Amino acid sequence: MNEPEAYAQRVTAVYLIQQGWSPTRVGQVLGRSRAWVYRWWQRFQPDQLWEALHTHSQAPHHGSTWLSLAAQQAICRVRRTLEAEADLPQHLGYIGAPTIRSRLQTEGQSPLPSRASIERVLGQAHLTHPHAAAGDEVHYPHLQPSQPHELIQVDIVPHFLPGGGCVSCFNAIDPVSHYPSGTQSLSKSAAVAMQFLQQVWAEQGLSHYLQLDNESCFSGGTAHPRVLSKVVRLGLSVGTQLVFTPFYHPQSNGCVERFHQDYNLHTWQKYELTDLETVQQASADFLTGFRLSRHVEALGGQSPAEVQAGVPAPYLLRPLRLPSPKLPLTAGQVHFIRRVSARRTVSILYQDWAVPQVEPDQGVWATLAFRPPLTATLRIYDAAPDAAGRTCLEEQPFPLQEPVLPLGPEFQPPLGGTASGWTFARGAETGTGCEVPGEVLSEVSSC
Repeated sequence: MNEPEAYAQRVTAVYLIQQGWSPTRVGQVLGRSRAWVYRWWQRFQPDQLWEALHTHSQAPHHGSTWLSLAAQQAICRVRRTLEAEADLPQHLGYIGAPTIRSRLQTEGQSPLPSRASIERVLGQAHLTHPHAAAGDEVHYPHLQPSQPHELIQVDIVPHFLPGGGCVSCFNAIDPVSHYPSGTQSLSKSAAVAMQFLQQVWAEQGLSHYLQLDNESCFSGGTAHPRVLSKVVRLGLSVGTQLVFTPFYHPQSNGCVERFHQDYNLHTWQKYELTDLETVQQASADFLTGFRLSRHVEALGGQSPAEVQAGVPAPYLLRPLRLPSPKLPLTAGQVHFIRRVSARRTVSILYQDWAVPQVEPDQGVWATLAFRPPLTATLRIYDAAPDAAGRTCLEEQPFPLQEPVLPLGPEFQPPLGGTASGWTFARGAETGTGCEVPGEVLSEVSSC
């Protein structure tokens, strides 16, 4: 096993422990000893940094040939200033090359050094460390969004209060705009998950796809096969296509996983959080600062709030009225990214489905499509829906025992439109979130 594969396995081990798995069970799943699991968990623990799980390469110490000594000293000075500010309240604590370059530009530095030059100077001054790249042993299909509102990634990171209580921190982020949402709860039930998704749709708008992992509160658990969970029904009811990531593969939700690190660093590692109220306040402050910050290099100097607001989308103005005991089944699609087993099957809703024409260990994309009045079909592809070309590898009927209703008119895009092209209101909210009260009528904002 090479270094990238080993690193990916260590990340998976730590992630499973964070989700509440025992080291013994993690070792059994990954084919490793319990001592191996403990060793990497202990290495990760002190600073909660994923970089601690791989071997850092040693950067060569080449001198900077074109930057003046004064420019190099300015880079190091700004880096140390940012590190000092990181410990202060109301500061996000970003200290990387994009933030340093932005600070130098504000100070009037000329010529302005490139990001690569800043990283080179930091490396020579031993103020940073190179990051090694992680690799996947299975190539999984994945979406490639290009605009805000095409995809939102959702995940939960657990934290523990001094008294032992567990706080489930729900985070969601648009991987294009990097606009985040979050909520913190002493429970991670399906009801809390549904409430959080409505908060996300109120703050970020209804995305075409919403990607999450296989947590029981999202998927419905493992007690019975082919169960369509409350969260699945909720997504279908508003026209959002849910995507479930591969089992034990947090890298598939990489943007929100990276955001967890930022969130942990600027809340749980920065403050003494003793109860849910202090957690929620620190989290709200961080979310507000992150939305307005210009530190994300991919955004070209814009803040997540500016990028997110630049593209029209439908926004949920009021929470949905959720019928009891369960939501009806609505026409739409749900997707699953899966790995073909040695027996040439894939696990969809905790039932094995045969894919005899597909090689073992291949990553596939499964789509479960529902159509009125009582039709459901499972199709398995070799690529994601937005791929230039893809092949249907298998098609099977999915048994239903309840009718399928058409999607409500308030959630239907114009003919031929996509989620990012609907003529709806632009999001202008930059606050910490919205209150989601009890059952009230739903409404979607429009121009």
